[in-house]
Amino acid sequence: MAGILEIWVGAFCTLAIFSFLYKDNPVFRFAESIFAGVSLGYYVGLTFGQTFMPNLIQPLFAPAEGVSRNWILLIPMFLGIILYTRYIPKIAWVSRFALAIYVGYYTGIDFMQRLQGEVLPQSADTIVSLASGWDMGVIAGLSTLVMVIGVISVLVYFFFSAEHKGVLGGASRLGIWFLMVSFGAAFGYTIMGRISILIGRVVFLLGEWLKIG
Repeated sequence: MAGILEIWVGAFCTLAIFSFLYKDNPVFRFAESIFAGVSLGYYVGLTFGQTFMPNLIQPLFAPAEGVSRNWILLIPMFLGIILYTRYIPKIAWVSRFALAIYVGYYTGIDFMQRLQGEVLPQSADTIVSLASGWDMGVIAGLSTLVMVIGVISVLVYFFFSAEHKGVLGGASRLGIWFLMVSFGAAFGYTIMGRISILIGRVVFLLGEWLKIG
C-alpha cells in the first residue's frame, strides 16, 4: 500500500510540475512548494546529523569515553549564534563580525582548493600535451595545437592592459570564439542532463504508474 501511495504521489507531483509547460497555475505552485519544503527539511536534517552532531555537539557536550571536551569549538558556536543577530535591528551590526570571518575563512580555503584542483592541473596538462601531443599521432597533435591556441587566445581576451587592435585584437576575437564554443558545449551538457531527467520521469509515469510496457 505504501508503495502504491508513493507512486501516486510521485505521479501527481510530476504531472503538476509538467503543468507549467501550459502556464503558471496553482497546482504547479503547490508542487513547487512541496519540493522546496521537502528539500529544505532534508538538507537541514542532513546538516544537523552529519555536521552539527559529529563536529560540534558531540565533541563539546558528549565526547567519547577518554576524550576531553574540545572547548575551542565554543568560538565557532558563538560566531554561528551571533549570525542570527541580524534579525534583531538594534544589534544587527554584530552579525557582520561573524560574516566577515566566515567569508574570509572560506575564501582562503576555496582559493587554495581551486588553485590546486583546477588552475595548476589544467596548466600542467596544457604544458605536457604541448610537448608530447605530436608524438601520439596527427589527430592528437592537432588537438594539442587547437588547445594551446585556444588557451592563449582566451588569455589574450582577458588581457585588458593594452587596447585590443591589430594582432592583439585578432587573437582576442579568436578567444571569443573559443569561449562561445566552450559555453555552448557546457550548455549542451546541461541540456543533456535535463533531458536525461525528463526521460527518467516519463519512464516512471509509463512504467511504474500506468504499467505500460
